[in-house]
Amino acid sequence: MLNFKKRMNSGQLLNKEIVNKKGNNIMKKIDLPQAAKLTSPNPVSLVCTLKPDGSTNLATVSWWTYLSFNPNMIAYAMAKTSYSGEMVRSNRKVILTVPGAEIVDAVMGCGSTTGRNTDKSSKFEIELVEIEQSNIKIPAHSRVAIQCNLKEYHEVGDHYLYICDVEQVYGDEAEKALFAWDGYAKIATATQGE
Repeated sequence: MLNFKKRMNSGQLLNKEIVNKKGNNIMKKIDLPQAAKLTSPNPVSLVCTLKPDGSTNLATVSWWTYLSFNPNMIAYAMAKTSYSGEMVRSNRKVILTVPGAEIVDAVMGCGSTTGRNTDKSSKFEIELVEIEQSNIKIPAHSRVAIQCNLKEYHEVGDHYLYICDVEQVYGDEAEKALFAWDGYAKIATATQGE
């Protein structure tokens, strides 16, 4: 059985901890960014959206999840200021890809550059390929591509949560998936990040 224990020093709360039956401290209070480090690795994706000029924008996102297999649905979160978020809310189409190890440096670049005035695929030399029934292109080096329609989105703090219906899924087992490590400080494959 676990108990909460408050450490006191001159009547002030220093820390909140969880202790076991023997009184040993096993957990301490941390903040959410610290929890992200402890739960590494986290999946990394490139959100691919259609820009008004017909080109594809790429945005690095790590906050995504499967929601349902019947019907097929996923969700991901992006900052409210995200240009890709604007594009998804505008045309309601998106492809979430899990990038391959070959484009690891480009994935970091896509996460630190806005696509509003930049062609990220050119800047970071990412080869894009077409998929069926979509004007949105995807990186050639992708382990998974999940083609979606935006169902709805919700404000969640400083982000929007995008809930999507999945239209089609593509996969390439030969590509090694990338993950975020150390609270998103590093992007690497599962074996390289350890």
